[in-house]
Amino acid sequence: MSRNDEYTQQQELREKVRAGYASIAESETRSTDSECCATSCCGADPGDAAAALAEAVGYDEKELAQLPDGANMGLSCGNPTALAALKEGEVVVDLGSGGGFDIFIAGGKVGPKGRAIGVDMTAEMLSKARKNAVTYRERTGLDNVEFRLGEIEHLPLPDGSVDVIISNCVINLSPDKDQVWREIARVLKPGGRVAVSDLALVQPLPDKVATMVEALVGCVAGAVLISETERAAKEAGLTDIVLERKDDYVDAMTTWNDPLYMQIIEALPEGSKISDYVTSLNVSARKA
Repeated sequence: MSRNDEYTQQQELREKVRAGYASIAESETRSTDSECCATSCCGADPGDAAAALAEAVGYDEKELAQLPDGANMGLSCGNPTALAALKEGEVVVDLGSGGGFDIFIAGGKVGPKGRAIGVDMTAEMLSKARKNAVTYRERTGLDNVEFRLGEIEHLPLPDGSVDVIISNCVINLSPDKDQVWREIARVLKPGGRVAVSDLALVQPLPDKVATMVEALVGCVAGAVLISETERAAKEAGLTDIVLERKDDYVDAMTTWNDPLYMQIIEALPEGSKISDYVTSLNVSARKA
C-alpha cells in the first residue's frame, strides 16, 4: 500500500469514528439504533445503565454522583483516573474526552492549582463537554477544566507540558496508534506518566468481525494485540510499562443486551465469545 493510500484509508476510518460519536453526542436519548463504544449505551435507561457500567469498571459512587448530568455517557472500559493516582496541582490530559466524564473527575483530584484538559476530535462532543463544564464549575467552585478540539495523533499541546495522560477506551479507535504513543511521550514532562484503559486483542479477530463498522465504532475492530500496545509504548520511549488484563469486563458485555454488541457476537464463529478475542487492558507507563 502506498503512503497516499494509507493516508486516505486512515482518514476514512477517522471520519467513520467521528460520525459515530457525533451521533452519540447529538442524541438526547440513546436509542437502540445508536452506534456507540460502550455496551451499556443502547437498549436500557441511559442514566442507570451508564452508572452501572461505571461502577462495574471501578468508579466510586460518590464521584459519579457529583458529575454534571450527561457527562457519563457509558463510554468506559476501565478507570484511568484511579490508575493514574492523580495528585493536587498536576496537569492531566484526557485523550478522547467525550462529554467530559473523566476530566470532571480528574479536575476534582488535581484541585484549584491543577489543570484538567480534554482533547476530542468531535465538535459535537466538545460542545457537550463545554456545556457540562458550566455545571461542573457551579457544583465544585473549581475553574480548572478546559476542552480542546484536536486529534490524538496530533495533540494541541506543547512539548513536555503535561504531568499525566489518561485515556478511556479511545486509543483503539485511532488508525495510527504508534503516532498516538509518540505524541503521548512528546507532551509528557520528564518523569510524567500515562494511565490508559482500553480494549486489546488476545488473538486476531475473525475477518467478518474485523470489517464491521459496528465493531469499529464499538472499540473492537480497531483494537490491536496486547503485545502491539507494549511495543508501541516502548518504541515511543516510555518505560516502566505495566499491562493488566481485565477479562471479566468483556465477559460482562454479553449480559448487557446492547444491540451493537449483539451484532458483533452474531458474527463470531459458532461456540466462541467476545472475550476469546478481546480483553479490557489497563496500561501504565512513565517517561524517563
